[in-house]
Amino acid sequence: MQEADIKFLEESFKKYYFEHFDLIRVPERTSEREFGFQKFNSGMTRHIQIKDDKELHLLFMQNVPSDVYCSNAYYSFPNLPMNEKDWKEADLIFDIDAKDLNLMCRANHTVSICNECNEISKDSKQCRKCNSTKLEKKSLPCKNCIDQSKIQVEKLSEILNEDFAIDKENIQVYFSGNEGFHVYVYNSQFQEIGSRERSELTDYISLRGAIPETFGMRKFKQDRAAFPDFNEKGWRGRFSKYIFGSKSKRSKIVTELLTNGYSSFQKTLDDVSENIGVKIDPNVTMDIHRIFRLPGSINSKSGLTKIHCKDIVKFDPYTEASFLSDDMIEVLANSPIEFQLKNKKFGPYNNEKVAVPTFAAVYMICKKLAKIA
Repeated sequence: MQEADIKFLEESFKKYYFEHFDLIRVPERTSEREFGFQKFNSGMTRHIQIKDDKELHLLFMQNVPSDVYCSNAYYSFPNLPMNEKDWKEADLIFDIDAKDLNLMCRANHTVSICNECNEISKDSKQCRKCNSTKLEKKSLPCKNCIDQSKIQVEKLSEILNEDFAIDKENIQVYFSGNEGFHVYVYNSQFQEIGSRERSELTDYISLRGAIPETFGMRKFKQDRAAFPDFNEKGWRGRFSKYIFGSKSKRSKIVTELLTNGYSSFQKTLDDVSENIGVKIDPNVTMDIHRIFRLPGSINSKSGLTKIHCKDIVKFDPYTEASFLSDDMIEVLANSPIEFQLKNKKFGPYNNEKVAVPTFAAVYMICKKLAKIA
């Protein structure tokens, strides 16, 4: 990234933090958490202890970070090296990202940036200019990406509430600032469990590793009564609704499942898992030492804010998470894909000088699709 681009981003981010520090959600038990930050074109600084919002505000003003992070874990000594922190417990956090949903639409809004000659083209496997295969992918998520991610959030929230009796007020959803959502669970019975138990929890939520016997299919001594009823709770009930469709079809479909046999049922179960299991990143949830993007801070991959979603159904990240200035700036834009921010459409641009609002310029520069003219 060019020096002029970095300076422009730093100025834009600094102005945001000066004007919108009220959006920063200083977490409870602040002094027990580890903080970290990155600056543009520099590495991560970790193991920082912050006592209150005044110290946090000072960190923003003194460093102008590209990204700011905070641990979900609570420590006795958050400023010490990892093996000396004395881990106490950690909030439960799930990551739902559009890139993990295998959506067909992604091919239409993903660009390839050649690491050899910087040529930009729509999603491809080889640079059309120098034939290099060293390409960096950048996605400009569309409405379908967000909508499909929301569906996963709603499925996850339902399981947490119905299967694990977690109160809805202890489940908070945040737009990540780029391609998905972070779901936080506070004050639950899972606060003190370790990585292995959290991994098992993600397996349950994803319906990964499920065995046919759980849903009534047996290798020997088959029993029609072992198959779940339509109105059962938990995964057996969800399985019934997905496979049977209605109570009246249950008997016929159970007969078909028994006729097709155990191996065929396992394939059916894999299909069920793919379609109704929640698509979360298990590595994120099981990491009890991870530091997560701080709510209210800007995501340097997009220039959008990680923001709390009060109503996930109505939430529109491209209007509600875009807080940067409307001041016009001239950039050299090379974005082959149209995008929309604050109800305005931009692009496509073919390596051309254009005057755009700061929020759009930052978005393109963060995506490596523009630079200051």
